[in-house]
Amino acid sequence: MTTSAPISPATYRSYRDLPPVAGLCTLPQAAVPGLGVDACVARLKRLHYAFKRLHEIWIARLTAEPAYELKMAFSLHAYYAAEHAAALRKRVGEMREPPLGLDVVPDRALEVCFDEILATPATESLLLGLYDVAVPALADALERYRRETNPLADSPSVRVCRFAALEVGDMATYGTQALAAYATPAVRAAHAAWRTRLETLLAVAGGLDGTAPVVPWPAGQALAAAAFVYDPKPQRDERFPDPYNMGVHAEVFLYDESFAPADKVLMMLYKRLREIDVPEMMASILRETPGKPWGYSVDMTRQLWDEARHAMLGEVGFVRLGIDWAKLVRVNFTWSLALNTQLGPRERHAVLYFIEQGLMPKTGKRYEWEVGVASGDPFAALCQDFDWADEVLHARIGRDWYVSTCASVKEAIEYGDANWSKVLIDWNAYVAQGLTKHENWWPELYRAACALRGTTPDPKTLAYATSYAAARADLKDLASG
Repeated sequence: MTTSAPISPATYRSYRDLPPVAGLCTLPQAAVPGLGVDACVARLKRLHYAFKRLHEIWIARLTAEPAYELKMAFSLHAYYAAEHAAALRKRVGEMREPPLGLDVVPDRALEVCFDEILATPATESLLLGLYDVAVPALADALERYRRETNPLADSPSVRVCRFAALEVGDMATYGTQALAAYATPAVRAAHAAWRTRLETLLAVAGGLDGTAPVVPWPAGQALAAAAFVYDPKPQRDERFPDPYNMGVHAEVFLYDESFAPADKVLMMLYKRLREIDVPEMMASILRETPGKPWGYSVDMTRQLWDEARHAMLGEVGFVRLGIDWAKLVRVNFTWSLALNTQLGPRERHAVLYFIEQGLMPKTGKRYEWEVGVASGDPFAALCQDFDWADEVLHARIGRDWYVSTCASVKEAIEYGDANWSKVLIDWNAYVAQGLTKHENWWPELYRAACALRGTTPDPKTLAYATSYAAARADLKDLASG
């Protein structure tokens, strides 16, 4: 009998040299003992905590952030964080870990680090804390986990971290570009001590994932952050010079059959861009509704992100037509301002659901898609096609998380209508306070569009001058309550 040479992970050959272990890794990599279950769970819990806190920060700072592009990025990054936190929660629940303990703060210094970022007053320091400290630390922790755990035994965790790392990488890339715009050498110098404090807090916590040697907390320094005060009032950058303007009623124009579909596209693009105010309002609901299951945060943040996408589709649509929207369109924030400052979070959610129900009938999203198709503009049709699909999803989210708290659908709708009716959006007061003149900006926009098309403005279309003085966006007469 011939004695064969002993095999090893390095010399072992699979059948016909097919990739071993389902292609997850090499066999030598699979043969190296990695982290045990307890160590994996400890790290995954800290990764979950980081995503959860980052979600909190992006949501909490979105409304009062003036820069439109940052609002949009915060919407996306919050959605990513919500989804990845959910995936990590699920994975921890699979690893012999009841009860999960996912609401337990893993380390006081790590908590204070995120508290510092949340409470920092300026956009510049917020971006530094997020994209120069927290997100890179999270990226490093995800990569270290994938490198140190066994890729076969812990394949489900590796998969969760792999997908998370892709989008954390996207966050980091965006953050680098944002910091190039905001973090000048002078800004970095001014915030150097604060940034060092964040790094020290991470070191005291043993790193974001708890794997580094713990550094003692410096004697004499307070292990606490300034208290964060949420600001529900939306802010806009200088491209929104007249945010109280309610001088052009988009819906009356849109539903008037005498106007041409190509001209209605301009109003639909305005309506899409105006949806900036939905993330501003929804962020306030999320911030001010504690104690909900994480699935609530995931669904609501998904809807918030969808509304941000709609706003950007309006922006892209105008640019695609050659129209400088910042000069020709007055995008207001009166809806988000009124709801955020006059209603409670459940009342706001009720209004949101009521409006969504009004978008489902024939005069809602299907109609807007038909207008886009009839206009002959394929991008307008595309915008409305996806806008319509998204609203169907949003109606489901409303049923799951708002209607389910009511006695009936009828009660849910009536409560939403009543709350919208009691919101005071005071047309005359805005004028009296010098906040706006409710300029009718439509004629100038229409003339510019006609010039770009090489067409002559239609006199009736040019003369459109209906405002929101007497009717809501759903065409309900304000005088009727």
